[in-house]
Amino acid sequence: MVESFLPLEKLTEKLGSQKLKETLTTVKSVVLDAEEKQVHIHQLRDWLEKLKDACYDAEDVLDEFEVEDLRRQVMTQRSIGRKLRNFFGSSNPIAFRFRMCQQIKKVRERFDEIANMMHKFDLTARLDDCSWRIVHEERESTHSFVRPSDIIGRDKDREKVIEALMQASSGESETVSVIPIVGIGGLGKTALAQLVFNDQRVEEHFELKIWICVSEDFGERQIMTKIIKSITGQNQGDLDIEQLQRILRVCLNGKRYLLVMDDVWNEDPKVWDKLKSLLSGGAKGSKILVTTRSNKVASIMGTRGGTTGYNLQGLPFEDCLSLFMKCAFKEERDKHSNLVKIGEEIVKKCGGIPLAVRTLGSLLYCSTDEHDWEYVRDNEIWKLEQKANDILPVLRFSYDQLPPRLKQCVAYCCIFPKDYQFSSVYLVQFWMAQGLLHPLNENDELDDIGMRSLKQLCSRSFFHDLVRGFEMFTFKMHDLIHDLAQLVAKGEFLIVNSDCQSIPKRVRHLSFVGANASRKDFSSFLSDLGRVRTIFFSINDEKVSQSFVRSCISKSQFLRVLNLSGSAIEALPREIGNLKHMRYLDLSRNYKIKKLPNAICKLQSLQTLNLEECLELEELPKDIRYLVSLRVFEVTTKQKSLQDSGIGCLVSLRCLIISHCRNLEYLFDDIDQLSVLRSLLIADCPRLISLPPAMKYLSSLETLMFGVCESLSLNLSMQLEGEGSHQARNTTRPHLRKLLIAGVTPLLELPQWLLQVSARTLQNLFIANCPNFTALPESLRNFEALEGLVIGNCPKLSSLPEDMLHLKTLRIKGCPALSDRCKLLTGEDWHKIAHVAHIKLDDEIIKSSDI
Repeated sequence: MVESFLPLEKLTEKLGSQKLKETLTTVKSVVLDAEEKQVHIHQLRDWLEKLKDACYDAEDVLDEFEVEDLRRQVMTQRSIGRKLRNFFGSSNPIAFRFRMCQQIKKVRERFDEIANMMHKFDLTARLDDCSWRIVHEERESTHSFVRPSDIIGRDKDREKVIEALMQASSGESETVSVIPIVGIGGLGKTALAQLVFNDQRVEEHFELKIWICVSEDFGERQIMTKIIKSITGQNQGDLDIEQLQRILRVCLNGKRYLLVMDDVWNEDPKVWDKLKSLLSGGAKGSKILVTTRSNKVASIMGTRGGTTGYNLQGLPFEDCLSLFMKCAFKEERDKHSNLVKIGEEIVKKCGGIPLAVRTLGSLLYCSTDEHDWEYVRDNEIWKLEQKANDILPVLRFSYDQLPPRLKQCVAYCCIFPKDYQFSSVYLVQFWMAQGLLHPLNENDELDDIGMRSLKQLCSRSFFHDLVRGFEMFTFKMHDLIHDLAQLVAKGEFLIVNSDCQSIPKRVRHLSFVGANASRKDFSSFLSDLGRVRTIFFSINDEKVSQSFVRSCISKSQFLRVLNLSGSAIEALPREIGNLKHMRYLDLSRNYKIKKLPNAICKLQSLQTLNLEECLELEELPKDIRYLVSLRVFEVTTKQKSLQDSGIGCLVSLRCLIISHCRNLEYLFDDIDQLSVLRSLLIADCPRLISLPPAMKYLSSLETLMFGVCESLSLNLSMQLEGEGSHQARNTTRPHLRKLLIAGVTPLLELPQWLLQVSARTLQNLFIANCPNFTALPESLRNFEALEGLVIGNCPKLSSLPEDMLHLKTLRIKGCPALSDRCKLLTGEDWHKIAHVAHIKLDDEIIKSSDI
């Protein structure tokens, strides 16, 4: 019984776990140092594997304490009777304490044994901070010379960059403007800059041309020294800052110059602003061409009011194939038809990255053996031999620049299949489930930390194909970055396919990929799942064996992440309730599943539950209220009402998505109990009639969306202000930042309660496909935070409010009368929007500050 715990026993238990937590923190700081040094000290690898393994086990032990604490919290909730105790069971507190003390002792002994080897490798504890670091090794300085015949497929890019260089400066105050070239490592940014630098038109346009490679250091002294050496041919590194500045001013004085700064990594705007002032001594029309892998660098260095960068794209397939053939064949007569066909398959693996094409082509240079070509075709790039300047070492350099926490975030993405379309919300939750996100202070939200990490990785070109949605955005990881992630994570992650024979004991994360994997008997694997944390099924919508899923769940006691999305299972095993460490469960797009076992409600640690498009799910489990840690919940159900669903008791919920509920008419009245809910999205619920009155008391709500709810009235049956049981909550108003209403047929105008809860904070308003919507309120003029307004397919809307002076972006489409009134200069409403920086009418850009 819970009551049998004595205060002294609790204190002993707490001190034991705290001591282990402190030890684990120290050990992890040594791991950071060892991970970097293992590249050069091969003997370190075995030792590091043992240390990481011990860290995993220590985390599992500490997690046992957190799980037990959550169980006790649920057990001691008010008004909980014998039924709940029977539901959750009860562990003997004395036995639990004894068992955990033994486990702590074993882990600490393992740490002590491994630590004896630490000094042999001269390892030190290093802080796991969030700072970016510049790694100096394995980077050769670039130069300006290139033979144009060596560069294939960049003629159009060259013309666009040269055109930008020839244009006049964007403003009278700008003596020098900056044009960044941005893209993933190996894409050919330096080669493009070389082509431009050596073009005859550029030669004639600029009086002075300078080329420097700045990857090693962005310090003021180093940059000035390199520039002066490029101009004069003399090394002035022994001079002080004042002398260098004087020489630089003399070199640039009155000359229209082109400076190429190749491979820039600095993301500190203060450092750049200081350096830029030293480069302003040239004639008007001087240009700086920057190559970088970071969009943030491009944003910082790009000329204000101009473009934030030229985003270089991958080479077309035909150009890649030409480049590959040039690298692979010494003579034209060596091009056998079979080899060319295999070569085409190899080129597809390169994803348009020229350096990858060169790397694989060079591996096969002078070889006419089909087996050699097939080996390159059939193996992942990370398994092939790589030289210092080949594609993976180049990409590895980008990885090495990352702070340790972001390195882990990249590595863990290798569990997803190639070409997987990520969702921002769910990837952040995946990272959270794996314990990769850590608050820097007590007020930090893990969701915000994760989103900042994701945006940093996007900025650094680790993800691409971004498609922005209303509340989340989707993106992909380039196949070569996926190869890099597999390389750095090998040993701990295993992609299981039909060729796999067993699971090594070190493996903690499993991904079953491909149709072949679904047909193979993996029963021999199941004895080795005891320490696995992640199981990901990606079987191309083929049916996953029910018994296999049950066996996986039964054997994986430390499982944190289970992804069964699209696996077409008909029932979830009751054994799911035994996975007390589970954080992330994805059952989305299981079209046959009709019922979830109530045992799922035993998962007190569960943070993410995705039931999207479980179209046959008849109802939610009756005890879902006991998922006390749930943060993200996406639900599809055939229920008519969620009134007694228990969702209102999920007090940790940050994001609630209710979608594809074709029968749903009513939500739940206690929605205001979701006091930390930040995002509420209701979509494709055609029979939803009304909203609960307590909607207006969602005090943390920032994002609200109603989409394709044809029967929904947004009006609330409101009490008078200051009246009723909610009187005390009137001081904690929601602070909506984004509001989207689409496909809501009854909408005539924005309801008063929505205007009230967003008047001071609303930043973006989207209204679309509302055929009866007639007017925007004049009160929008008082919405000082409103920056973006999008109106689409609202034919009865014919005018805009006056004085929306804070508006920065306006898009209108499918509103004929309104578009006529907003025509450039001649429209009756033009004076209302003339101040807006970005205006787009019916897909035509009318005004943009970026033009």
